Amino acid sequence: MMRGLGFGIGAWAVVLSLLVFGSPVRACETDGRYIMGTVFQATLCQAESTPQAQMSAVWHEVFATAGRFDDLFTIYAPHSPLSHLNAQAGRGLQAVPAEVSDILRLSRRYADLTNGAFDITVRPLLSLWRHAATTQTQPTAAAIRRTLGFIGSQKLHFAAPHRVGLPAPGMALDLGGIGKGYALDRIARQLHERRLTNALLNFGQSSLWASGRPPDGEGWRLLLRQPNGEIVGVATFSDQAVSISGSLGQSMQVEGRRYGHIIDPRTGRPVQRDLLACVVAPSAAQAEALSTALLILGEREGLDLIEQLDGVEGFLREAHGTQWMTTGWERVSRFVALVGTTQASPLP
Repeated sequence: MMRGLGFGIGAWAVVLSLLVFGSPVRACETDGRYIMGTVFQATLCQAESTPQAQMSAVWHEVFATAGRFDDLFTIYAPHSPLSHLNAQAGRGLQAVPAEVSDILRLSRRYADLTNGAFDITVRPLLSLWRHAATTQTQPTAAAIRRTLGFIGSQKLHFAAPHRVGLPAPGMALDLGGIGKGYALDRIARQLHERRLTNALLNFGQSSLWASGRPPDGEGWRLLLRQPNGEIVGVATFSDQAVSISGSLGQSMQVEGRRYGHIIDPRTGRPVQRDLLACVVAPSAAQAEALSTALLILGEREGLDLIEQLDGVEGFLREAHGTQWMTTGWERVSRFVALVGTTQASPLP
């Protein structure tokens, strides 16, 4: 099983919707499992007439699918497809399962879209900074430059059918910024095919799919918090994918300085601003990739990018209270701020 897919993001969203069981329209059930290094929780609402045997089969399928993507995408099991691909860096094209090839191609498109702010080849930089935290020694500029030579999704080689290659020894992939979202998209599609259109899928309180709505509610309500526990506000979502990321959600100390777990693949250095990002998008994979990119690109370049994308909205907040949002954020999220801010309007 996957342990800490990339750096864990932590919990900034708490589901507020109190599910009304025994509703005359439909009932809801919630269950969860430890998958992809975090808790995957699903809430499914169905017609009261739905046979229990049918729902049991759906529950089995939901967790089986999540577990299958855990097995495919983990880098902590030596015989997983992704671990094999990393181990064979510099040794030519390797056959991989179709879903692995698909998520790698998708990830390269998001790397291009974000000008490299989101990049799944960032693993060598993560290892460099983890080593720095262990040894309490800052990486040298030369070490960072050398490691940056292994970074860049444009370097990936693809060939049909489902063959992928990392061209240089030392390159390595990490799907921590998109794997959970990709799995949620597949599970949401399965539920739609089963005509279960009211559900909340929640990976670690950071990557979510909100389908339909709960009984007696306009949507699924989420409480947004800073990593320090400070309440930011309440957002309500329906038929939307949501990703919530924080730059200092998991931090490390190196020679007395605090660094976040989000590494800028372009500079090789961690993001040091204490930021909370939330992105709403048509797919959970897209939302997850863009929320990471938003932390790196910041309020102007990042939100300007999101403004150009159909069906995507974003929100960014600094720990001291300054916040920015895209023009449609409040409309699609029905966001209600619960604390004072120094800026609460879209960028000009």
